[in-house]
Amino acid sequence: MLLDEDPATLIHHTIGNFNIQPDRLALGRITESLSALQQARDLRVREAESALRKLSRNLSTLESHHNETVTNHDNSQHATQIVELDTQKFRIAKAASDLEIEAERLEQELQGLKERLQDLEIQGVEGDESARAVREMEDATILKLKVYRSLGIDVEADKAGNFSKAVIRNTQKGDVHVVNIDPKFSNFFYANYLWNTMQGGA
Repeated sequence: MLLDEDPATLIHHTIGNFNIQPDRLALGRITESLSALQQARDLRVREAESALRKLSRNLSTLESHHNETVTNHDNSQHATQIVELDTQKFRIAKAASDLEIEAERLEQELQGLKERLQDLEIQGVEGDESARAVREMEDATILKLKVYRSLGIDVEADKAGNFSKAVIRNTQKGDVHVVNIDPKFSNFFYANYLWNTMQGGA
């Protein structure tokens, strides 16, 4: 091991770095957004149903007027008017059908949002297994870098993301050492070398 520090002390410092409050707040905002979206979808469905009932009443009125016109007048003299009424009837029926389709689409979208919300609630603030694994790996790397930095060691990564250089600041002598990390040497070798350098014995 590079450090001989008490594990309990390291764990105590590690716990202080955890902060799930932003995740809780984010989940709360998602829940509020989904609730607001659900209310908006419900409102649109009610408006669509109200418009559909209004169109149905208009259609019934037009049909009644049409029947009255046919009964009281000569059909041959009002053929144009009948054609216009039939056209209006077709348009109203099409509008009513479109509103029904839109209402069904909104209902399906709302159901999808409910299922998504349920998945989020099941996963909790830490996310699914893959997200937790990635976060734990990142947390471990960050913790190591913080420990190194507290000892005066800055580790730099190359373009591939591999740690290839360590900058060691010797506070006792007031100088700086740059160590190029070669994978052909063991971690034990570099641990001893970095430790000796920090102690001024390198």
